[in-house]
Amino acid sequence: MSNSDTFIDEVTEELRRDQMMAKLKRYGWIAVLAVLLIVGGAAFSEFRKAQTRAQAEALGDAILAALESDAAAERVQGLAAVEVADPQAAAAVALLTASEQIAADDLAGAIANLDAVAINGDIPPIYREIAKFKALTLQADTMPVQERKQGFEALGNAGNSLSLLAQEQLALIAIQEGDTAAALSQYQAILSDAQVTPDLQQRALQVIVALGGEPDLNGTSIDENNG
Repeated sequence: MSNSDTFIDEVTEELRRDQMMAKLKRYGWIAVLAVLLIVGGAAFSEFRKAQTRAQAEALGDAILAALESDAAAERVQGLAAVEVADPQAAAAVALLTASEQIAADDLAGAIANLDAVAINGDIPPIYREIAKFKALTLQADTMPVQERKQGFEALGNAGNSLSLLAQEQLALIAIQEGDTAAALSQYQAILSDAQVTPDLQQRALQVIVALGGEPDLNGTSIDENNG
């Protein structure tokens, strides 16, 4: 390589360095900003997590303090004073309050709380389903049978987390109405469900036998013995 070629290469390399430095001076702030955003975003995320954790702990402490009293009526008052902004947490507190209202013989207040949770579209379905189920069971002696049946039928739809418990309630209503065949059919459907729990399975078996039926754990049929 000649001296002229070496000189040209050196000049070319120097020009490249100058161009790179110029670009860094012009656009380097973008890289710095990106780094700051990444670091700042991580710090903000950690702050939010810590804030959420602190709020959850404060809510838990408030609930425990409200439940310390030996009197159910006082526990209800304590829970009513708990301040909750999050809809899901508010639903949980409402369910606890309803439970304490039942203990305090305030069924009307409990049902009102449960009904409010049951129609709240801002919370997960499981909260609404639990509230609806509990409200229906509390009104066994006051709500028209057909209305209760419709409520449990809605909860008994496939995929509902309380489906089998709702079906059990429908079977009990059938027994109250003297419709043994419908009750046996309902209990057999419960036995045949893959999601049935041991406790519910045992209850279904006992009632089927008590009604004179023959449990079929293979899910085929039940023979009703009327004699």
